[in-house]
Amino acid sequence: MRPLLAIGLFVLLPFAASAAGPAPHAIPTRAALDAEVADAMKAAQANGLAIAVIDDGKVVHVAAYGQRNAKGDPLQTDTVMYGASLTKAVFAYTVMQLVEEGKLDLDRPIGTYFDKPLPDYPAVDGYGPWPDLAGDPRWRTITARDLLTHSSGFANFAYLEPDGKLRIHFDPGTRYAYSGEGLILLQYVIERGLGLDLGAEMQRRVFDRFGMPDTDMKWRADFAANLADGWMEDGTVEPHDERSRVRAAGSMDTSIADMANVAAAYINGKGLGAASFAAMTSAQLPITTASQFPTLQDELPPAQRRKDLAAGLGVVVFEGPQGAGFFKGGHNDSTGNTWVCVKQRKRCVVILGNDVRVERAFPRLVAFVLGETGVPWRWEYGSGKVFID
Repeated sequence: MRPLLAIGLFVLLPFAASAAGPAPHAIPTRAALDAEVADAMKAAQANGLAIAVIDDGKVVHVAAYGQRNAKGDPLQTDTVMYGASLTKAVFAYTVMQLVEEGKLDLDRPIGTYFDKPLPDYPAVDGYGPWPDLAGDPRWRTITARDLLTHSSGFANFAYLEPDGKLRIHFDPGTRYAYSGEGLILLQYVIERGLGLDLGAEMQRRVFDRFGMPDTDMKWRADFAANLADGWMEDGTVEPHDERSRVRAAGSMDTSIADMANVAAAYINGKGLGAASFAAMTSAQLPITTASQFPTLQDELPPAQRRKDLAAGLGVVVFEGPQGAGFFKGGHNDSTGNTWVCVKQRKRCVVILGNDVRVERAFPRLVAFVLGETGVPWRWEYGSGKVFID
């Protein structure tokens, strides 16, 4: 039987929003937003940024600034940009619909969805090297909840292990350690175990449903006409990767207009029952490390752990001056994305950056739009990250 300690801890976290709370922060006007973004981009030396603002569950601003490529073509609100790990939050929304329909159970061991033991399935392109788990019976205890809360015990990806082999580093469900491989395993459950096409499910359940015409889980030829390349930290341009395979951990291409729509749907809980939305965006497992990366770092002593920070299902949840909130980041060498929501007053801001240097401006821009939220930026990016004022 799995130990109940982790479950017992998170229910004590003070995640209920305060009924009184501070006076509401005024959402900026479009003119004020334009001026602030221009100044922040200049300070961060970033070439491109797109932003969406949701207030009271409604989209109030959608804007794009700067360039989408080295030729100087303008970044637009329908420009296709790389969603990176924001994919994980959208994937989780799809998973929770499957849970509501009884196709998945968050607490059923994933091995019970397959016709044979998981390690007996061969390693194939696009999925994890499941045969590597043959000598460790703990794979049998992994659940969908573990995978959505990044508590599978896996490294971020098997290829990052010194020997390139997939292994379980701690008992599943007992602590947080970010793992894209865990999301790929849940995708395998859906595709191999349930016989569903994940790309088609996300298209039907999310992209079509919420008005996201420029979003897909893999490359489409029509994206090429209005596509964002990216800038790396040293200013080098990286061409947009034409991803040919659906990857739950991060293959989604999207636009800021589309992300505005899904963020509004998310904060309103559209397409989900109240209990499912609450589960997604509430504390499921304490986060016990000083930062998100490196993923397998030692846990902090109990007295040093943050009690305002926990894993939700596909997002990270926090408690701040405005009460309960949740967020998700997305990053690669030339992409910096963030998505922050505060439940009180149903407010969100989404920022897609096709220049990784834009991450320096995230705390400033999110605070400008939403006020002080309590987003754990230092946990997300580590103590070495330099932010601009």
